[in-house]
Amino acid sequence: MHTDDRIERAREVYQRAVFGGDASALADAERGLDAVDADTALARGLILHARFQSGSNDPGSSPSEDPAQLPLFERALGLYQALGDPRGEAEALFWIGCLHQFIRRDNETAVPYLERSCRLAAQAGDKPTWSEALRHLGIVAHTAGRLDEARELLQESCQLRRDIGAMAGVASNMIGLAYIAAAQDRRADALATLDEAYAIASTHGANAIVGHIEQARTRI
Repeated sequence: MHTDDRIERAREVYQRAVFGGDASALADAERGLDAVDADTALARGLILHARFQSGSNDPGSSPSEDPAQLPLFERALGLYQALGDPRGEAEALFWIGCLHQFIRRDNETAVPYLERSCRLAAQAGDKPTWSEALRHLGIVAHTAGRLDEARELLQESCQLRRDIGAMAGVASNMIGLAYIAAAQDRRADALATLDEAYAIASTHGANAIVGHIEQARTRI
């Protein structure tokens, strides 16, 4: 049921309860609104995350964490758990982990959230969230110098993204794979991977990814 449908249903249930004396659907309507609240909290957190990431891409800028972001993700998580929605729970867990990893640079705190997200998303067949969790666990492994593990995780994430047609995400992952190849003294593989990533990103209008690819070329 879509957001508008849930809100309209709540209005209809109100009418039946107040004017018709039938209060039997009130609890169900409240659960529907809890789902709306969860989706809204998660979406608001994503907007704040996008603002932070956009700021971090600007030369000379030093973006700061919006203090509202983590509480929004945590609220979404609590609501999804209460609703028994594993897909929503997996997504909220991922974004909490991503915040700790990407914004706070705290992998120790991030990893348990990312691992729980990965397990739940896999169980639910939620390939978008599953691929995200794998990607960020791959980044953790890369940072820790576990290059083979990082490569496997990013390759698995790439395959999931290919499965759902998220080709900009594939190109993004390939940048990480190129850095891993360079760290393993496979520079030719690294440059070939960047060439393929550039072709994918250009074809799919992923201009921000193209910029990251060009930056990677100067570093490899």
